Parts: sequence; structure tokens; C-alpha cells
Amino acid sequence: MNSEDIPSKGRLISAMFLVGGTCIGGGMLALPLATGIAGFMPSILAMAICWLAMTTSALLLLEANLWMEEGAHVISMASRFLGPYGKAVSWLIYLFICYASIIAYTAGGGVQISLFFDAAFNWQISKDVGSFLFILLFGGVVDLGTRTIGRVNTILFIALIAAYVGLVIIGIPEIKTGFLLNRQWSSALMAVPLLLTTFSFQTMVPSLTPYLKRNGNALRWAIIGGTLITFVVYAIWQALILGIVPVEGPNGLAAVLNSGEPTSQFLKEHVQSAYVSVVAEYFAFFAIITSFIGIAFGLFDFLADGLKIEKKGLGKLALGLLIVIPTLIGSTQFERVFLLALDASGGFGDSILNGMIPVLMVWVGRYRLGLTGFRIPGGKIVLVAVFIFFSMTLFLEILAHLGYISSIYDGQHDIIQVYHPELIEAE
Repeated sequence: MNSEDIPSKGRLISAMFLVGGTCIGGGMLALPLATGIAGFMPSILAMAICWLAMTTSALLLLEANLWMEEGAHVISMASRFLGPYGKAVSWLIYLFICYASIIAYTAGGGVQISLFFDAAFNWQISKDVGSFLFILLFGGVVDLGTRTIGRVNTILFIALIAAYVGLVIIGIPEIKTGFLLNRQWSSALMAVPLLLTTFSFQTMVPSLTPYLKRNGNALRWAIIGGTLITFVVYAIWQALILGIVPVEGPNGLAAVLNSGEPTSQFLKEHVQSAYVSVVAEYFAFFAIITSFIGIAFGLFDFLADGLKIEKKGLGKLALGLLIVIPTLIGSTQFERVFLLALDASGGFGDSILNGMIPVLMVWVGRYRLGLTGFRIPGGKIVLVAVFIFFSMTLFLEILAHLGYISSIYDGQHDIIQVYHPELIEAE
């Protein structure tokens, strides 16, 4: 391998930050809502399982992508390995995941901008205006090219980590260890769809490949390192929020879940230090921006590949509008979109596109086409195990949306598992 094919350490770190920044976003703000009733230990175990599954699926997607020519995205990959039906499914699910995610991040960013104007200038602006300003400010970054995206994201990620460290330092004395002892293992299962979303970045893997010069070793470290940073950050975040905010009460986790707003907005109701909620808002803002940029980065290249639009001139403008307009409409017209969009994209989108499809593509590439090169260890056993996990997650989400199973908080740390509505009426 030529030295020109080895990316610099700075670029590797930047790629790692792109992975971490994409994961550590709006999903993190909603994470305590999904896991708070389950408790700290159940949520950490469920999170570890989802981290392992999502990291493995990303490496599988990378393996398939390195079999393709440079610039190939999910559509070209699915067309080659899974045929026209796989291509059609990939089109639908990829668009669903990306638009659901960036709509959620734009809605959350709109809330943060609205709060900023109120606190800094005493100006009352609506969440819709905030969403418009958010996408106007940060949507254009995607048009500036991979080098600029990497630099901007690195700056934002450093600011994110700085706010996070400040939040942890200030918030640790506020933790009530008794809150962390709550354990409701059954409810952790219902949090899996959203937990998948918090480790979702696979949509940008094909864009990451040329960024690191198709160097398999560097790409492997960028993916594993980025998701490992994410896991550590999440574990501490969980301890902080679940140790400060109680489950019950008008401003408890159950009430926050019903409101659909980010948890960071409710911290001030449970802490003595005035700085905790302020730093939490800064952290929330940077988290949302870095995730928005990562997902939009992948969507931009996906649309260019799928629609065969050149990423320059009027083509670049058209691609930008295809991202901005639907996002702005979705984030301003649907209430509670912040939580609902993330939940839907995790349960359905991540299970199929980011979980099952990479397994199928690698299976075809390895065992039908006999392709070689970059490969993750484990053989068929790993492929089957990953496919079963995501199939079970998809089945769980389908049951939940059909009303056969759901989680209801009863006010005393208990989760009532609700099976078919007619059975409840019969009882």
C-alpha cells in the first residue's frame, strides 16, 4: 500500500469524531426517556448489546462498500448484491431513516434556538422559526465538501465534549444514588428501538470510505473508536440524568416521556446549581448539530448516487433543496416529532437497513460471489446472530405499533405489558 493511501492521523481522528458526533445527538437527549423507567443497570446492559450489534453491522456495511467502486452508496450496493427488490427496499428505508432523523434533529434544534433567543435577548420566537433558523445556519454546511464538513464537525464535536465534561463535573454532586437503584428489567426491552437510533451512523459509512482513502484498517478504527467513545459518553450521561431526575412527579421522567421534549429542559427542576441546566442546553445544542451534519452528509451522497446528480453547480443546489425542504416541512408541521421520529427510525429503519441488509449483502458477496478483501471475523455464525437480533427487534417494533404489546407506566415503577387491546377490555 502506498503512503498516499494511508490517511493522516488528523483525518482518522476527524472521521472518528464524525462517527461519534453522528451518534451523540438528538437520540442521546431522548435516551433517558426510553430507559429511565427501566433503571440504570438494565439500560446499560441493553445499551451494550445494541452498541455491539450496531458496530458489527457498520463493519459489515463497510466490507460490502469496499467491494464497490469509489463513490458507490447504498443504492448501488443493494442493486449489485440484492437485485431490484433489495434496491427498492433500500431506497425507501434509507430515505425514511435519514429524513426521520434530520427532521427530529431540526425540530430539537429549533427548540434550542427558541430557548436561546428567549434567554439571551428576551425575544419570543416560535419553535417553527427556530427550526427554520437552524436549517438555514447548518444545512448549508453539507454543500461545502467533505474537507470542510470534517473541520466544522471537529470544532463542534470538541465544543460538544467540552460542554459534556462541564455538565458531568457540575452534575455529579447532584446525583442521588438511590435513583440509580431502580431496576425494571422488562421495560428495558421496549427501549431497544430507540437505543439502536442512538448508535445509528451507518448511513454515512459509504461517505466515510473515500474520506479515509478506502483504507480498511483506518475505517475499522474510525468506526470502533467512534462508537466506543459514544458508549462511554452515554453510560456517564445515563448515570447523570437517571441519578438526578426521578421517575415520578410532574417533572419526572414519566412526565417528560409524555411531553416528548428533550430531558435537558427538565434538569433545572431537580438541581440546586443554576449552571447545570445552562450547560445542559449548550450540550444539547451541539449534540443536535453534530448529528444533523453527519446524517445530512450521508443523505447528500446517497441522493447524488441514487438520482445520478453531480455534486457541483446546479446539481449541488438541487441536492441541498431535496434535503432542506422536506426537513423543514416535517419539523414544523408534526408535534412530538422529536421523539416519535427517532423511535420510528430506530425500530423499523435501523433494524432493516442498518441491520439486516448489510448482513444479506455480505452473505451474497462472500458466499455467492466469492469476493475477498476487508473482512470482519466470525464467519457465518456472526452473520446469522446479527440477522436474528435485528429481526427480533423489527418484530418487537411491529407488535408495539399494532398494539399487541406496549409499555405503560403505572406510577409505582411498574411496567404493565399490554397485549391485544381486546384482551384488556375482556379483563
